Amino acid sequence: MNKRWRNIFFLCGVAAVVLMLLSFDADWIRVKEVLAQAGIWFPVIVLLWGIIYLINACSFGLIINDGTGRRVPFGKVFQLTVSGYALNYVTPLGLMGGEPYRILELSNYVGGRKAISSVILYSMMHICSHFCFWLSAVALYVVLHFTVGGAYGLDVWMSLMLGIMTVVFIAVLWLFSLGYRKGFVLKVFGLLSRIPLVRKWAAGYLERHRTDLEEVDSQIAFLHGERCTPFWWSLLLEYAARVVSCLEYWLLIGMFVPGFTFWDSILVMAFSSLFSNLIFFSPMQMGGYEGGMALAAGGVQVPGAYGLYTALVARIRQLVWTVIGIIIMKTGRKHD
Repeated sequence: MNKRWRNIFFLCGVAAVVLMLLSFDADWIRVKEVLAQAGIWFPVIVLLWGIIYLINACSFGLIINDGTGRRVPFGKVFQLTVSGYALNYVTPLGLMGGEPYRILELSNYVGGRKAISSVILYSMMHICSHFCFWLSAVALYVVLHFTVGGAYGLDVWMSLMLGIMTVVFIAVLWLFSLGYRKGFVLKVFGLLSRIPLVRKWAAGYLERHRTDLEEVDSQIAFLHGERCTPFWWSLLLEYAARVVSCLEYWLLIGMFVPGFTFWDSILVMAFSSLFSNLIFFSPMQMGGYEGGMALAAGGVQVPGAYGLYTALVARIRQLVWTVIGIIIMKTGRKHD
């Protein structure tokens, strides 16, 4: 990526972080109180997310370094992972800042087509791991209902909700499997070319870049069909990152709620992330993240106040890593 584009992404990230600090949904006295309550666990959680990002980078690296082109150093992959997520956190609709940034940076190493296919495939892997995690959380809740009971109630409404969620998650995973096997970029542009507001633009782009889009689709299908083992390892690592991230909630809520188990933290993490992702249009999922945490915590009979407290600590941690991600964007060096 040339210096101009890198500076544009950097300045946009800085502006977004400043805006969020000015509109932060808690006063600084409350922030100090929450950090004092968290104590040593706050830096531990910040370091924990460093490990989670390392896992994400390993997954991303398996997709990029497929043996068909120049190898991208792991340090660069890690930088793109953290900076990409930082830009996604601070831009509405997610994926609106981090993915273009990753593509432009990677194109200096592996070329435009492979950069696009690698970033799209990793985004698919990341999203797919979320649906796998949510589906396994539904299964976990049912298992806990029949083995432990108590807080894990399963009345008619809960059964109906879990049933609908299961059907939806399985359907989405089936669509992902089709996309992995055959590619999906051409199909997306074909669909867009039928939507009135974007029909003209999408049809024109499809006509001009059909060869490039076919190449992107073939590269997406290549990992699933020809490099099956790295494909499944990449997905497993993304799923593992979701599970490891549950340690954050287990440590924070467990300080105040005796008997709060790691299984509870998985359920809280799964259902709060599901709720917050439903309002993906908000930068850093403002409001929905806290509300989702309170509702999810209440679902396993944890007082909602602890859910809000945990959400605020997680929000501050997220802000710390967002700042780190924006800063290390400046460390990306132009490819010779």
